[in-house]
Amino acid sequence: MIDRKTRLLFGVLIASLLSGCSNWGVKPWERDLLAKKSMQLNAYPLESASDDHTYFSKEASTGGRGFGGGGCGCN
Repeated sequence: MIDRKTRLLFGVLIASLLSGCSNWGVKPWERDLLAKKSMQLNAYPLESASDDHTYFSKEASTGGRGFGGGGCGCN
């Protein structure tokens, strides 16, 4: 059997490890900063899609970035 002192030490260790994860995540007052357009991975998705389509059509590549066809731009 495990003695009382070892159980107490084990309990304190587990409690301290679990409390270390309590501050993960985004706090409500931090969400306004993360919602800004400059913080997004792709701030201008329509412009990026248009540029990608033009690039992969003009480069005569087959496929590329998820749409089929190539060369002529007639995907």
